[in-house]
Amino acid sequence: MKYTRLGDLLVGNGTITQEQLQQALALQKQNGKRLGTVLQENNIITESQVIEALMTQLGLEFIDLNAYTVPSEMAQILPKGIAKKHKVVPVKATRTELYLAMSDPLNFMAIEEARAATRRHIIPMIATEHATERAVQNLYSNQGAIKAIEDMRRDLSTNQTVSILDNSQMAMDENDEDAAPTIRLVNSIIERACTENASDIHIEPMDNELRIRMRIDGMLRNIITVPRELQMSVISRIKIMSQLDIAQKNIPQDGKINLIVRGEALDLRVSTLPTTFGEKIVIRLLRKDKNMISLDGIGLKDKNKERFLNLIQNNKEGVILVVGPTGSGKTSTMYTMIDYMKSDEINLISLEDPVEYNMENVCQVQINEKTDLTFANALRAVLRQDPDIIAVGEIRDGDTAEIAMRSAMTGHLVLSTIHTNDAISSIDRLLDIGIEPYLISGAVRGIISQRLLRCICPRCKKPYKPSQEEVELMGLSNDTEHTFYRGEGCPDCFQTGYRGRTAAFEILAFNKAIRRAIHNKSLSELEKAIDTSDFSPILENCAELVEQGITTIDEVLRNIGKS
Repeated sequence: MKYTRLGDLLVGNGTITQEQLQQALALQKQNGKRLGTVLQENNIITESQVIEALMTQLGLEFIDLNAYTVPSEMAQILPKGIAKKHKVVPVKATRTELYLAMSDPLNFMAIEEARAATRRHIIPMIATEHATERAVQNLYSNQGAIKAIEDMRRDLSTNQTVSILDNSQMAMDENDEDAAPTIRLVNSIIERACTENASDIHIEPMDNELRIRMRIDGMLRNIITVPRELQMSVISRIKIMSQLDIAQKNIPQDGKINLIVRGEALDLRVSTLPTTFGEKIVIRLLRKDKNMISLDGIGLKDKNKERFLNLIQNNKEGVILVVGPTGSGKTSTMYTMIDYMKSDEINLISLEDPVEYNMENVCQVQINEKTDLTFANALRAVLRQDPDIIAVGEIRDGDTAEIAMRSAMTGHLVLSTIHTNDAISSIDRLLDIGIEPYLISGAVRGIISQRLLRCICPRCKKPYKPSQEEVELMGLSNDTEHTFYRGEGCPDCFQTGYRGRTAAFEILAFNKAIRRAIHNKSLSELEKAIDTSDFSPILENCAELVEQGITTIDEVLRNIGKS
């Protein structure tokens, strides 16, 4: 095969100009990235243009790895190190040939290394970069876990000690073939969770096996099962990593692990719970990605973004509440507010359980109820620390709520969360835990309610004609000609039609009429005041997301219900 440089090829077929190529090459020297990546990041070309050019000029075949399941035996043909180094994945093999999917089929170094390692003629195939990376991770993660399980069972059958110690490495080493099988198995489970962007790993002892599930986009998915006889080794390994007592099996324990996986810093919060068949472990993955705690990152757009900014910019005292059920993204929204308001001129103190992100210019306090450092007690202490803004991770009781309200009445801005279904029910919740109406009306400045909705998978997104009932449920007019979308299901989304999540919001800013209605304990007056305010129910935001093709009516009804 004659190797042609990508830049020359794109200039030759008129996709880019010589000037654009020189610009991209100059940027490439600065950041060291692949030329194709530089061209795409600077919006000079799209990935589809690169693929089309390569297919036309080189006569190569495109393979959609999102719709193709790579046989597991392919992991035995091409070494993992080469696949991960060059982001290539073997998809089909004969005795003399190997079909290699790659986003850059002009990478002759990858082709030569694959040829030397497999002693086969390499036939390049074009695939998107995202799909290639995902296929590599899935292929070798599964293969690594299966091989580790086989090695662990062999060690048990020969009465060898199954090692659970770290052999001096706590970081996730991609070249860990020489590590003990248990270490490799646990590492592969964590690496798979990162690949799937899972929020939690569930390790569950069953009658005959150890089940591994992961919460992906809010839903639990079965990933792999481990034989029952290996259960103790896996659980003990995780407890050692999180510095828990492996001898104590009859009480719940909590620990944490700090890891760097594929260059991404992670905090893993580990919780154990004794069950009938042994200890269940749940691992929460906390990513330190700054993009996740930004206005765009949490999904604030258009009118809601404007309401949000008005709320936090125009109030220097009072209480701002973020509400929603468990798992609705309240913590991310809280961190976004903190990140937006922090500065060198402000004393911002946060009380958290746990501290999920370490932030500059913020004094973060870890709640510890074992030492009686509760939210209420910590809040009392913080008031003597000359605070400007206080962020209380969660209002769990009337004592904490009352201190927060009175703190706001004395000139502090208090940010907090509370578990309720919507903005209006938050007022009832505060009344139920004993807060006087005059405190609520005098202290609260606004309530942000939110839910997380799964997004339509971009890989299998297709238009469809909605029924009349669906149109009416979203409050759209009968003559709506808008195109609706849904996912058909593909390997990239576990055949669900959804991949990733976004938030839907309703933001209630208190005005004089709303405060007066709360103070008077008048429900009818409150409803009238809200109706005449600049308040949009969360269902309206959901309808906008459906119209924009971001989520589906079914997903809205699953989370919100009918209006």
